[in-house]
Amino acid sequence: MAPPTDRRDLADLLAEAGFVAAEEEADELADRAAGDSGLLAALVARRLTGEPLAWITGTSTFCGQEVRVEPGVYVPRWQSELLAQRAVERLPATGIAVDVCTGTGALAHVLALARPGARVVATDLDPQAVACAGSNGVEAYRGDLFDPVPADLRGRVDVVVGVVPYVPTAALSLLQRDTFAFESPLSYDGGDDGAAVLRRVVAGGARVLRPGGALLVELGGEQADLLAGDLSHHGYVDVQVLVDDDDDVRGIEATLAPD
Repeated sequence: MAPPTDRRDLADLLAEAGFVAAEEEADELADRAAGDSGLLAALVARRLTGEPLAWITGTSTFCGQEVRVEPGVYVPRWQSELLAQRAVERLPATGIAVDVCTGTGALAHVLALARPGARVVATDLDPQAVACAGSNGVEAYRGDLFDPVPADLRGRVDVVVGVVPYVPTAALSLLQRDTFAFESPLSYDGGDDGAAVLRRVVAGGARVLRPGGALLVELGGEQADLLAGDLSHHGYVDVQVLVDDDDDVRGIEATLAPD
C-alpha cells in the first residue's frame, strides 16, 4: 500500500510508527521526493525500517548549517552543538583546530565557517566518513585520532575537539532499538566504562596542542570524574563540565597548562 502524499496524513503515519518529530520528518521526506510519489513511497519505506532520516534525505542541520550526510556515516546530533559553540569561542581568528572522529565533518565545517582565517583539519578511521567530510569542504584525513594530523601542526594546535565513542559497552543494548540495525557500534562503544577513547584523546591532545590550547570532548554521566586523573597527569588545568539548558552533561573543556 502506497503511503499518503498529504503531509498531514504522512505525519500521522510516522507518528503511529513511533517517530517523535513526525511532522518535521514528513516535511523533509516530502521535500526530498519533490512531488514524485514513487520516490516518496521508497523514502517512507526506508524510514519505517528505522533507517536514519539523514541517510535518506542526504542532509542534516547542525548549528544552523546544512551538512551532507552519506549512508553509513554517523549523523551529527543537536546535543553536540554546545561543544561546537565552545570550540568556536576558543579558536582564534587565524588559529588551528583539530576535530577527531569527525564523521560528516559537521563540527569542523562549523568551525571553518565561523573562523574562515583559521586552519581546521579533521580525522576519522572510516574512509566513508573522510569522504563525506571532504564533500562538506573539510580538510579531512583518514587515520586513528591524531595519527594523521600533519606533522607541522603538532604543538601548535589551538583547539582539539571531538565527539568520540563514549557509551559503556554494557549500555549499548539500551540505545534506540534500530541503532545497530544501521549504524556501527564503533561510533558508540567507549569500552568498559565508556572512557577508553576519551582517555586516548586526552593524552593525544596534549601532544598536539600548544600551551594554553583547549581540549573539548563530548561525554556523559559521570565520565568527567573518570577523566580527572588523566587530565591532571597530562597537564590540563581549568577543567569545566559543559551542561545544557536542562543541566544535562554534554562535555568537558580543559586548557593545556601554559609553559
